[in-house]
Amino acid sequence: MSYVGVMRTSARLHDGSSIDIEVTGNGPNLLLPVNPIPIQGDQAEAMRQWGADPALGRNLIDGLADMARVIAFDYEGHVMAHPMPETLTPRNLTGDFLAVADAAGADRFAYYGYSWLGLSGVQLASATDRLTGLALGGWPPIDAPYKDMLKVTTAGWELATGQRHSQKEDAWADASLPPDQARQFLTLYQHLENFDDRAAEAAIGPGVEKVAIVGEKDEIQYGPTWGDVFVSLAAPTIRARSELEARGWDVHVLEGLDHTTAMLPGAVLPILRSWLERIAR
Repeated sequence: MSYVGVMRTSARLHDGSSIDIEVTGNGPNLLLPVNPIPIQGDQAEAMRQWGADPALGRNLIDGLADMARVIAFDYEGHVMAHPMPETLTPRNLTGDFLAVADAAGADRFAYYGYSWLGLSGVQLASATDRLTGLALGGWPPIDAPYKDMLKVTTAGWELATGQRHSQKEDAWADASLPPDQARQFLTLYQHLENFDDRAAEAAIGPGVEKVAIVGEKDEIQYGPTWGDVFVSLAAPTIRARSELEARGWDVHVLEGLDHTTAMLPGAVLPILRSWLERIAR
């Protein structure tokens, strides 16, 4: 699908690299860290077999651009192609996102991110008063598993550098990244080891529309290669649902869905559209 008035620009990130930005639609500004270009070929087929959507970013943009000015930028793709092993800190990450907003001419904006890009939304809310809305997918607003993710990323770094060896019977044995890619996520979680997300949540301004989305089955049991770490992204939100709702969060626990299926457009678009309607009032 194409739109009249699509704008393309770029932003300079903290490491001096440049990231492409696509701005589509009309309405409240929405910062959306997704890839606007559908993945094709063998990689797309492999994603479908895992239940993922190779056109996820495009489908989210097209599903929201009739009611928001969608500012799309593939931050995850960028840091995988241009790793930031020593500098992917929370402060630099939020600085990058604000640079994207500035380049797109968005003084005020809403933000939706999923998984570690949901985590990034928590950091963004901690760093700026420019948010009109915050939507977190696949990442708990409070009591998130920062220490568990530090264990996982430490194991990933050790695997990438040969300090730890995979065990073939482990289903996750081949999931490691190249060293620079692995190191940047270790850097991020090292800086977040003692992050107080409850204090950060309490500091979010009263005018910010907040929504939390998580799959009921969003949890991963890592095998012995990764230190047998158990990470649940669902449990903190389910456990704190009443508390979050009392704090103004619109909480959605998606029955039967896991980390992959809870990010699909069919699952999140109705929730995000309702959220944007509230922001536009």
